[in-house]
Amino acid sequence: MAYRMIKTEADPILRKHSRIVTEFDARLARLLDDMRDTMYKANGVGLAAVQVGILKRAVVLDCTEDKSGYLELVNPEIIASDGEQKEAEGCLSIPGRGGITCRPMHVRVKAQDRNGKPFEVEGEGLLARCFCHEIDHLDGILFRDKLAEGESMYETEG
Repeated sequence: MAYRMIKTEADPILRKHSRIVTEFDARLARLLDDMRDTMYKANGVGLAAVQVGILKRAVVLDCTEDKSGYLELVNPEIIASDGEQKEAEGCLSIPGRGGITCRPMHVRVKAQDRNGKPFEVEGEGLLARCFCHEIDHLDGILFRDKLAEGESMYETEG
């Protein structure tokens, strides 16, 4: 179990594009395990590799209250989306700040698992928002860039 330091908004790495993962090896497995441990320790619902300083297209998520919905997505891509939700969003890389974003209500993602096996997964509501948020990180986009029209950042508790 290893925890990694979460990069904050001031770090320019968060604005960089992550590279496609081509090697599905022990190093990737260790990164995913460390990301999972780091996300849970920070009480997050998602974490992208770039947030721990690694420019690889990998994310971990668990948007369930009981932490039973853990997912790993390597080289994720949104292949379909529909609907709309306007909800509060936050980010482990922008601690103490939140904002209202407009995201799709339903999202379908294709990705690979830690062994390179392709799969597809769908999400609605919070899970759809998490997919969008974490995949945006892989392209150097922060949730503050996706604030709904007329919305601004605000202070949050914690």
